[in-house]
Amino acid sequence: MKLIFATNNRHKVDEIKSIINQEIEIITLKEAGITIEIPEPYDTLEANAGEKSKTIYRLTGLNCFSEDTGLEVKALGGEPGVKSARYAGTERSFDNNIRKLLHNLQEKTDRSARFRTVISLIIDGKETLFEGISEGKIITGKKGAGGFGYDPVFIPEGAIKTFAEMSLQEKNLFSHRKKAVEKLVAFLNNFNSNH
Repeated sequence: MKLIFATNNRHKVDEIKSIINQEIEIITLKEAGITIEIPEPYDTLEANAGEKSKTIYRLTGLNCFSEDTGLEVKALGGEPGVKSARYAGTERSFDNNIRKLLHNLQEKTDRSARFRTVISLIIDGKETLFEGISEGKIITGKKGAGGFGYDPVFIPEGAIKTFAEMSLQEKNLFSHRKKAVEKLVAFLNNFNSNH
C-alpha cells in the first residue's frame, strides 16, 4: 500500500518511517512531485490536518495522510497549540519560539504541558482522524541537541531526559506522534485485511 504523507518536514518523515511497517510505503510530497505550501489556516489541529490531506487528495486522487502537532501548555491556556511552529513569528524559528515560551512561563509555577498530534487519513475519499498525546512538562532551559521544535525543553511523563536528549528509539517510547501513527497503522492493517 502506498500513502502520500503531506509534509515537507524531513524530521516528521523519518520519525513516521521508523514506526510504520514495511507493507506501507510512505511517499513524501517532494517524491510525489508536489511543491505547493499547504496553508494551515484553522484554529484546531484536526481542521489543519484535514485541510492538508484533503488538498493532496484533491490534487492527486491518491490515498494520503497528514498530521498537525501542537504543544499545549496548561498555564498559558493551551498556547502555543496550533501556532506552535510560528509562535514567535511567521519565519518558523524554533529558537525564537522556545525563547518566547520560556519567557511566557517565567512567572508560572505550573509547567505541565502536552504534545498533541492529530493525523488525518484519506482513503478512497473518506477521512479518518487519529490522535496521540504525550503528557509532560516544560523545563527552564534547553537540554539536548537532537529532535526538533520544542524537544529541548519538553520532558515527557515517566522520563528524566528531554526529547532532544533521546535517541529516536527512546523518543518513540513516549512520542505523541508514535501513538497517533500506531492507531493509523492498526487501522490500515485492518483495512488491508478486509480488502
